[in-house]
Amino acid sequence: MKRANLDLLFSVSRQRSTRVLIVMGLFYILFMSFEVPFVFKNGLGSVSQEGLFSSGNGLLNPKAFALDSEENLEEKDAPVRPLDVPYKSRPERKLFSSLNFTAGIVNLSLESGILKAAKDALDLGGKVLRELELIGKNRSDRGLNGVNGSSSSNSEFCPHSMSVTGDEFSKKGRVMVLPCGLTLGSHITVVGIPRPAHAETDPKISLLKEGQYVMVSQFMMELQGLKTVEGEDPPRILHFNPRLKGDWSGKPVIEHNTCYRMQWGTSQRCEGWKSRADEETVDDLVKCEKWIRDDDNGSEESKATWWLKRLIGRTKKVAIDWPFPFVEGKLFVLTLSAGLEGYHVNVDGRHITSFPYRTGFTLEDATGLSLNGDIDVHSIFAASLPTSHPSFAPQRHLDLSDTWKAPPIPEGPVEMFIGILSAGNHFAERMAVRKSWMQHKLIKSSKVVVRFFVALHARKEVNIEVKREAEFFGDIVIVPYMDNYDLVVLKTVAICEYGVRTVSAKYIMKGDDDTFVRVDAIITEAKKVPDSRSLYIGNINYYHKPLRSGKWAVTYEEWPEEDYPPYANGPGYIISSDIANSILSDFEKHKLRLFKMEDVSVGMWVEKFNSSRPVEYVHSLKFCQFGCIEDYITAHYQSPRQMICLWNKLRQQGKPSCCNMR
Repeated sequence: MKRANLDLLFSVSRQRSTRVLIVMGLFYILFMSFEVPFVFKNGLGSVSQEGLFSSGNGLLNPKAFALDSEENLEEKDAPVRPLDVPYKSRPERKLFSSLNFTAGIVNLSLESGILKAAKDALDLGGKVLRELELIGKNRSDRGLNGVNGSSSSNSEFCPHSMSVTGDEFSKKGRVMVLPCGLTLGSHITVVGIPRPAHAETDPKISLLKEGQYVMVSQFMMELQGLKTVEGEDPPRILHFNPRLKGDWSGKPVIEHNTCYRMQWGTSQRCEGWKSRADEETVDDLVKCEKWIRDDDNGSEESKATWWLKRLIGRTKKVAIDWPFPFVEGKLFVLTLSAGLEGYHVNVDGRHITSFPYRTGFTLEDATGLSLNGDIDVHSIFAASLPTSHPSFAPQRHLDLSDTWKAPPIPEGPVEMFIGILSAGNHFAERMAVRKSWMQHKLIKSSKVVVRFFVALHARKEVNIEVKREAEFFGDIVIVPYMDNYDLVVLKTVAICEYGVRTVSAKYIMKGDDDTFVRVDAIITEAKKVPDSRSLYIGNINYYHKPLRSGKWAVTYEEWPEEDYPPYANGPGYIISSDIANSILSDFEKHKLRLFKMEDVSVGMWVEKFNSSRPVEYVHSLKFCQFGCIEDYITAHYQSPRQMICLWNKLRQQGKPSCCNMR
């Protein structure tokens, strides 16, 4: 009886065990039926602790065990056994833009110039991108040492002195190349003759009414940074402009200036008056010497009086008034020398002017001398030139230190995303931004995220180095089309996409790589607008009309309207995330109108958004379009050296202060 009861008990236990196993098997099959399609669809990389332990699954939440630092990792044991694929607590850094550019222009008529250009640039960019992806890291051992592969074996010869005749100078395009720039003590001598004045109806140095003309005789001598940029107008490190006739003042003058990216600084004009005694000097020489301001014979009388007083034994020093140093049709010998504090110009043995060095414009960058205008050049001599070869490869400015790497993208939303437009070969500009305002605490703490948006370059080696730069610093987003000024607007759309989808920013700012940004100031400006309102902040232009002629002409096919919508200048403006999201949505639905001027395009898109939801337009001149002003929020046209200078002043003085205020 006992044995029968025992057998019955075991039989019941086996049945229960079998049922439990069957239930567990059914649960396993049900679980796998949901999980296997997910794995095949998203790849093994999608299986993470977040997928298995999310609170939505009713299981453990990994955020409860997320470790903030390596120190915490050492102090605590993992509460669960980790999977082979690590838990991704932050958004993954993207080397290439995630925006579907093809979707933005597909099925649209390609009759429009910008759409056709966009398609061609995307097609060509796709080919270049595929080639770039195939290039292995072992293809070249140069790394980030320079796209030109410069070495001692193939570096340019650095002559101590050079000379060219007038004919040779003309055949070379009126430019004398100085392979290794200038150095302290270098001097250049020009022998030439100013040409007679000629009539002009539209001179740049004088104001005339319609139908009037003026007689003009002037020439320009410039030291240019030929190797500083590629595909752009070179910086004018020194602009020396004698105006014999035709100046708006009606008198002969000499103007000095500098120019960076077509933006001129404040000119120094010498008009015949000697610099004041209390004015700063350059190597103890005055900036402007005195000369006779009219055409009388006072100079001859002064000389005769001086000699007479010398003959009669008068010992008191007598000042001599000399005429303007340049005369139409008369030979002159001009010597430009590089001093400790600035440039000095002597003509026919007499000191005429001195011009102090300006921040961002250095002697070593002066790799070309040009002479244009009303002048016949007989010969040019350059001596005391540097004999060592400086590195002009812009990417050699890259400082491969972890200090300048971008901080990780935070897991949650950020306060602001700043997208910076940059050309592929602007290595020095990007490095200057990293070393200056990108060191702000709001950026280092990832409350503000900054990325450079770079399109593909025509030169393969530049693309290779940009990709390596992006991989090292982690702050570059490569936009997959062949770079074109008229297609900058596509980069702007890519900035909106990154700001909305990758970092979930509350505000999105667009800037340029030569724009200095006061990060705390732009956050303050944005927060002045209530959170419930959409915003558009910048230096806003109202009632501007398109130029129909000249270098920046806009055809009626490109812009048929007579006026532009209100738009903020391109070097720096801010939009709220809802506007950026609307721009992105319209682009992907093929509803976004594209125009080659990206700042006007954004103004047009904001105006459309404003028709359905009110937008707070905030205009501020402190978003400076032309250079730097007092108490700036952004400063444009800043060279790499000026960016560092602005940052140093901001840190040391605690307030914004310009370097060479314009």
